[in-house]
Amino acid sequence: MTLDRVLRRPAPRTLRGRLSLVALTTAALLMTVLTVAFNVVMDRHLQHQADDELRNRAAAVATTVDTSGPRVRVLETSNDGLLDANVWIYSGTRLLENPPSATVGSRLTLTADRLAAQRKPTCTTSHAHGRPVRLCSRPLAGRHATATVVTALDLGPYRSSAKTLLLASLMLDTVMLACTYVLTRLAVGRALRPVRTMTDQATQWSAVGSDERFGAAEHPAELARLGASLDALLDRIRTVLRHERQLTGELSHELRTPLTRIVIELDWWRSRPRSEAETRATHEVIAEATRSMRTICDTLLTDARDNALNPPTAPGTTDVVPVLDRMVQGLDTPGRVKAMVESEAEALQAGVAPALLERILSPLLANAVRYARSTVTVSARRIQGAVRIDVVDDGPGVPEGFTGELFQPGRRADDGDGHDGAGLGLPLARRLARAVGGEVSHDPAHNPGARFTVSLPAG
Repeated sequence: MTLDRVLRRPAPRTLRGRLSLVALTTAALLMTVLTVAFNVVMDRHLQHQADDELRNRAAAVATTVDTSGPRVRVLETSNDGLLDANVWIYSGTRLLENPPSATVGSRLTLTADRLAAQRKPTCTTSHAHGRPVRLCSRPLAGRHATATVVTALDLGPYRSSAKTLLLASLMLDTVMLACTYVLTRLAVGRALRPVRTMTDQATQWSAVGSDERFGAAEHPAELARLGASLDALLDRIRTVLRHERQLTGELSHELRTPLTRIVIELDWWRSRPRSEAETRATHEVIAEATRSMRTICDTLLTDARDNALNPPTAPGTTDVVPVLDRMVQGLDTPGRVKAMVESEAEALQAGVAPALLERILSPLLANAVRYARSTVTVSARRIQGAVRIDVVDDGPGVPEGFTGELFQPGRRADDGDGHDGAGLGLPLARRLARAVGGEVSHDPAHNPGARFTVSLPAG
């Protein structure tokens, strides 16, 4: 097991746990820096307090030292017992008085001797009986003699206060870190709750191909972008599912005819004894049906393989505008008829295959060109969850009494109008559109001319 795996293993698996760990680590580093800085400042402050106390005591003792004469004299006062506690008085480097508890040659006395020899105000820290002691010196200059007062102070109470502050700050840091971790988990969990809800909804909707979507309304900017991405993903999933259902239906429909021929030929051949010529003919029919089935399967598999290797869009998704342009340019229009394409957006995708889109629109365009006087207009735009394509011509329009039979197979408004047709184009276009969840409709209120509308699922 590598060191990298060992270091990565304790990392939480959930986003909430990772964010909480990051917040906890950041807060711990910040509190460590603040705690160290606070305690360093407090140590310096307590030391300054101790030094001020020693200087004040040295100033009080200095009032009892007379340096005006040829030699240094120590005057007796009523508070002499209090002033002599932890005080050394030197004449030059010669010790005149020392505290009753400090003997000559003791560690504190040797430290006081060094301070007196420097003949300048200075402080240092020494230890006596395992306790820290702070010593400060104060020189006293006279006309003929120089004296030095050295005072000492036990730092035990100050160090105890510093330790108490350090312990209190560590306890406060622990409480603050625990609160930070808990509050971060609660806040992150609450912030991620909409994301979890959206994820569950997206999983449910993608499984059933639902038309419901998140949208961007009443969502923060980040969740709105996430909702838009999930909506696009759901649209692609719905398109793929629809394409798969369509592919399955087409495969079943295309294979049903050759299979039926094979079954019929076998039943006919087994019904009674056949001659060699009849048997050979049956074999040829079966072989032809088998080759047809293989061709159908190869064609569908090749198309699926090409879509997988070179997927410009999702399977079963078509860029509408290029297909419309190609179909309009390929129309065999009379010189008096002008066909044009209008679109609100260049990138407009429908959730159907290009071939199916052409099969749906071809009858509508053929009829529009056939009956138009001067202009055929094809317009496309996106509406809520769908693509709408309008085919409009300025011809005589659909007779009012025929609108109810318009999409019935084999029915024509006027059999003697001079145009070829079996009355199957519009019914076929509607059937194909409805097979993929769309619709083909006629607007009877449009005048003059006719307007047919194709609604297809958006890609």
